[in-house]
This record gives sequence, C-alpha cells and structure tokens, in this order.
Amino acid sequence: MVMATTTSTAANTSLASVTLEVADLEAARRFYSAFGVDAYIRLRASEAHSTGFRGFTLALTVSGPATVDGFVGAAVDAGATVLKPAAKSLWGYGGVVQAPDGTIWKIATSAKKDTGPATREIDEVVLLLGVESVKATRQFYVDRSLTVAKSFGGKYAEFAPGQSSPVKLALYKRRALAKDLGVPADGTGSHRIVLGGAADAFTDPDGFAWEAAASLAPTPS
Repeated sequence: MVMATTTSTAANTSLASVTLEVADLEAARRFYSAFGVDAYIRLRASEAHSTGFRGFTLALTVSGPATVDGFVGAAVDAGATVLKPAAKSLWGYGGVVQAPDGTIWKIATSAKKDTGPATREIDEVVLLLGVESVKATRQFYVDRSLTVAKSFGGKYAEFAPGQSSPVKLALYKRRALAKDLGVPADGTGSHRIVLGGAADAFTDPDGFAWEAAASLAPTPS
C-alpha cells in the first residue's frame, strides 16, 4: 500500500507527501536511504500482505542516462529486482526496478546522451495511479479541486503540485501502466492507495482511498 498525505485549503487540495506501507520498516528505511529517494517518501509499518501489481508506480525523472544507471545500480545493490533493464527508447532512456517491499519504481530521462557526469539529483517525482478511465478519474479529481496541469485525452493526466509538494500526482491507463512497467496488469496484490488531507474520507473510482489529514499520525522516513 502507498499512503499519500495532502494539504488542504478551502479552495484547493494538493499532494504533500507519500507514505509507503511496508512489512519490515527498518529494512525499508535502509533500502530507500541507499536508493536515494528517502527525502520524497514516508514509511509506515503494515502487516497487510500484498503481491503482484498494485496499480501504481513512483517515477523519477533525472538529467541523463548515466544518472539513470546510477539510481538503478544503487537500487539493485540495496536489494531491488530489475523488471526492465535501463535502455534507450523513443522517449529517452530509462529502467524499472521493484523494491524489496514490492513498490515499483521507474527511473527515466528524456535525454538519450549524457551532457555531463552522473549525479544523484532528482528533477521530478511522479506518483502514477493506474486507472480504468483517465477521463472519468481526472474529472473526479477536478471536482475535488485538483488542477489539471497536463492532459493527453484518455491516456494520461497530470495534476499541478502544491507549493510545498515534492511529488506530482498523475493518472495513466492501468493496463498501459502495467505494460510499461513490464508486469501483468491483473496482479493479486492490493492496489489501494490512501491519500490524506481531504475534509472527509472517500474512495476514487479505481478504489484508491483518501482519508483526512488529522487521521494520519506523523511517520518519519
């Protein structure tokens, strides 16, 4: 499970943080520290069993291929499994890894060649929800005061981040997302994601649940 907290005002709701629920809290802390993404997520212990595709992924955008390779290598050294080796594509260069807790991470760049040495800098982090209908779920969130920043018909939608948000929220067709990640779409694992910060608890059209920020106890990463 992924849990994301949000900030909320009378006029707007925006993603503020992402909390991953993991079986082994200390092991997850060590992994994400070694991977280099611990500044972008929070962790919470959970005994809930989950296998297969959970219906979401976290994507890192970085400056060039060498930096992609560096993050993939760090993840593998820390215990991740490679789902798709880093390689060139029509859109740039990227690879996909699965953390020991089951969370899938995509690391990519739009650059096909390096213009400098590898760094450990992350340009952008996007939480991608796999949904059945991008248009319907996009409208659902627009009705909940999220602002669309990018939209490509029924294929993809991205919401504007809040001022203090390190992570963007986006929607992608579930089966297309699974194909892009190199995993079966019909996994047996939970695809439930809990986002906090709404005035009241609700569940979106794809089963991703929101809860009020007051119900989320602070959890250090």
